Amino acid sequence: MTSGADTGTNGAPSGRSVFLRGAAVYATVVLVVTLINVMSLQHEMPELAWWKPWTWEGSSLVVILTILWLPWLTLRAAPLEGWRRPLIWLIHLGGMLAWSILHVGGFLILRHSVYALAGEAYNYGDLDEKFLYEARKDILSYTMAVATFWVAGRMVFAQRSEPAAQASPPATFDIRDGARVIRVPVADILAVASAGNYVEIHLADGRKPLMRSSLGAVEAELAPRGFVRTHRSWLVNAARVTGLTPEGSGDWTVELGALEAPLSRRFPDALARLRAG
Repeated sequence: MTSGADTGTNGAPSGRSVFLRGAAVYATVVLVVTLINVMSLQHEMPELAWWKPWTWEGSSLVVILTILWLPWLTLRAAPLEGWRRPLIWLIHLGGMLAWSILHVGGFLILRHSVYALAGEAYNYGDLDEKFLYEARKDILSYTMAVATFWVAGRMVFAQRSEPAAQASPPATFDIRDGARVIRVPVADILAVASAGNYVEIHLADGRKPLMRSSLGAVEAELAPRGFVRTHRSWLVNAARVTGLTPEGSGDWTVELGALEAPLSRRFPDALARLRAG
């Protein structure tokens, strides 16, 4: 999956489009909560200088928006589809800890700076006690950020897939071997693998004809017909998948009858789609 275009090479949403959508939603929610907290503090403690509630809540808002990349990266490294593996939980636990440390450390720096400019000293209180209090809230805010990015990814992927689902493409595919054309039913194609300047097309009857083409060009034709990019060198027919086997480190093996194809951890949306059937 690429990060610089609207869609990745497998037709899935790119990192940039999902991040921007998720970040926009999350930022809106956090901004509303910040405004509510500021107004509540001003109402409960009218004796406070007006800038203090804004400094307290605003510093937290600024830092959270600055470190939104962290839950995004941990989600990319540990997709929620693999939640059964302990490594996924360890990555996200590490992400939560880093999120809390950066959040608390960041807003303390900002608050001390603003107070210093106002000629006052900021007193945060006992750091050990306060950090545990903030950490409990940070677990919720980190989890909400991960969930927001995950939902954004599902929504963008559904939007990209909808036009393809509505189309009615031909039921056959032409394999061009020089001047010869082999016309096969799409349903008989198990997978397509890159082979240098050619692609090797694995058919249900055991044949493996070669066609001079890039895998990307074949993917453009077959993706609307239910084919999924599972690896930079493999394209599989989702309708012919008979099993999925984990291989460790987030990689999987896709079973298509007697044929096996790799599924790289770099294609989490492909795993989700194949699991959904």
